[in-house]
Amino acid sequence: MNVKGTVCIITGGGTGAGAACAIHYARKGGHVVVNYSRSEDGAHKTVKACVAAGSEAIAVKGDVANDADCRAIAQAPIDKWGRIDALINNAGITKYAGARDLEALSAEDFQRLYAVNTIGPYQMIRACVPAMQKQGAGAIVNVSSVAGVMGVGSSTVDVSKAAFSWCASATAASVVSWTLEHPARQTTTKRSVRGPTNER
Repeated sequence: MNVKGTVCIITGGGTGAGAACAIHYARKGGHVVVNYSRSEDGAHKTVKACVAAGSEAIAVKGDVANDADCRAIAQAPIDKWGRIDALINNAGITKYAGARDLEALSAEDFQRLYAVNTIGPYQMIRACVPAMQKQGAGAIVNVSSVAGVMGVGSSTVDVSKAAFSWCASATAASVVSWTLEHPARQTTTKRSVRGPTNER
């Protein structure tokens, strides 16, 4: 796939798998928006690595649990490059709780996990899709977790990632429905499943 000159937003892009995705995309010639909420130093290091790879990159702070932040993250590449070609929903958090410890989690814990792991990716898709539709093409990769598929690991991640996986599938159906109505334009979604994560 030729991504030279295209623009990709990567949430949770300052560390771990998100940073690796950003640098790989930059090495292929694409421009990158490295989103972060807490890992500022990591995000700026990732940007430097992307620039060293020969591409342009910017770091944009924002919490995907906040819809206004999601819209600001999506606006940043439009302001700089005039487009959004790809979104990688990578940001995620966890709070470990043993399967037998029913007192380990509060309602606030669950609400925060859902806000970041489930609602956040949906809000990012919603913020980015209009630009992709306007361009006539785009790609969305939703990074989920094996915990949401197999029910292994912390129960908080299990439920939030399982919900995210189904939400991503439903959202993909909406995007595909729009694409079928506009056959000359292609916006695609994919899901990637990996192990536990805590990338912000």
